[in-house]
Amino acid sequence: MTESREAPRAESALLPVATPARTRATVAELLRSQRALALTALAVMVGSTAVGLLVQPLLGRIVDLAADRGAVDAITTTAALLVAVAVAQGVSAGYGLSLVSRLGETTLARLREKFVERALGLPLDRVEKAGAGDLTARVTADVSLIAEAVRNALPELARSLLTIVLTLGAMALLDWRFLLAALLAVPVQVATARWYVARAVPLYAEQRVAAGAQQQQLLDTVAGASAVRAFRLEREHTERVTERSRSVVALTMKGVRLVLGFYSRLHIAEYIGLAAVLFTGYWLVRQGSASVGTATAAALYFHSLFTPVNAALVLLDDAQSATAGLARLVGVTDEPVPEAPARPAGASGVEVTLRGLKHAYRPGHLVLNDLDLTVRQGERVALVGASGAGKTTLARLVAGIQPPTAGTVLVGGVPPTELGPAVARRTIALITQETHVFAGPLADDLRLAAPDATEDELRAALDRVDALGWAEALPDGLATVVGDGGHRLTGAQTQALALARLVLADPPLVILDEATAEAGSAGARVLEKAVARAVDGRTALIVAHRLSQAATADRIVVMESGRIVETGTHDQLRAAGGPYAELWAAWSNSRATGS
Repeated sequence: MTESREAPRAESALLPVATPARTRATVAELLRSQRALALTALAVMVGSTAVGLLVQPLLGRIVDLAADRGAVDAITTTAALLVAVAVAQGVSAGYGLSLVSRLGETTLARLREKFVERALGLPLDRVEKAGAGDLTARVTADVSLIAEAVRNALPELARSLLTIVLTLGAMALLDWRFLLAALLAVPVQVATARWYVARAVPLYAEQRVAAGAQQQQLLDTVAGASAVRAFRLEREHTERVTERSRSVVALTMKGVRLVLGFYSRLHIAEYIGLAAVLFTGYWLVRQGSASVGTATAAALYFHSLFTPVNAALVLLDDAQSATAGLARLVGVTDEPVPEAPARPAGASGVEVTLRGLKHAYRPGHLVLNDLDLTVRQGERVALVGASGAGKTTLARLVAGIQPPTAGTVLVGGVPPTELGPAVARRTIALITQETHVFAGPLADDLRLAAPDATEDELRAALDRVDALGWAEALPDGLATVVGDGGHRLTGAQTQALALARLVLADPPLVILDEATAEAGSAGARVLEKAVARAVDGRTALIVAHRLSQAATADRIVVMESGRIVETGTHDQLRAAGGPYAELWAAWSNSRATGS
């Protein structure tokens, strides 16, 4: 009777990736509100870099003094100035980098908040079509990649670019011919950068997509481990995981080869530039146009460019990876959220009416076919049938997660997909076997359903679903931290917590999709009683995992291949000797034998 998801996802429709122009526009928009911080960071970094550029002329001065046998006091004074420059640059650079880091972290935090807000607002069917792996990869791997770039690459890149610009300016002040000599390396560096970026951008974007597909395959395999073992599909799933992993490894090695070629071209540029500067210095000294100290300063200036130029170009590697991840985040933040109706419809009562209902996840593959059903207000209806019968799909359509392919679904005379968010929350509650425990105090977890609930109301809701006893027995009672990093709840306790939230939310229509499936036999019996209390007085549509739960319903609907084949009470269907009677006999025998 176990049914997880009888409608496998069709072709994965990954969430969008933003264009480079849109990505830049989003970053600019986020930075606009921090203009003062950005300008302050720029000013401090420029000042720090300018102070650091005094080192080479001072070293050149020492060379000239030594060559001319200058006074010891003059050399000592110059050396003291070098120490002062080093201290001033160190202090200002540290402060400047801290400002750049603060700017980057604040921007990243705002982008992350915007991403989470938009992701939570996406329609569930849109997220499911993309696959949990795609969204998970974006909110974990992509965010981590961008965070690493913000904390390390961004400050270093800012400092490197400033050093390059100001150093070239300093070389021009020494003699414009030194600048021309240094610029001979630029064509090779520019060509190298263009060659690299043209290959890196699509490569890293492809890597992120491959990583998302790999994560999705792992999630699918792990989540369906029991079914995989039951149908002896271990080899097939292992091969799929292996294929995804090989794809990621192949793209990673392609990236390594690209970086090696990148470095090789940079070394050629360094040789050309340094040779040109040294030759220019030699020629100017021979012509008497420059001193040995000036030529030394020019050579040191160009040599000092090795680190920032290489760092800036090498950081293109991190920048391209981060940019690819950033485009994936912005793609989600730009995803349109369905507009709420201008006048949110309100359900008149909670009678559920289905007429001519058809639904297909893929064209030509109907999961529900020409289905008619009415659930009267206050009635508890149980859906039963083998896996793949269409029970979960029917529950999803009634919950308004997505519209049907054809036919109508009405809740109180209104399609559930047309209810405004506020009305939908007050009208319909869906509880599945995949209930989540949010990290934090147990009381806060309960108040997600009713933010203004008092302590007495929380206890009353727990008591109604027979959960007050174990909740009060927790180390700190309702103040006990649960979820990740806190006290671990059992499967039955987690489901009971969801039922308590249901009681606090107090919706008139409840849809339970195998809400006791994660509990053991003993736990399921307790939960079935809790479910009966939680839905008492409400209209309820229950996808029954255990037929003992269906037996207590007001009416049972038996489904096969997307159609309703029987409907009636437990006693009526058993007496009819049809599909339900066969299911009941098989289920009763399995319980009797303990299987």
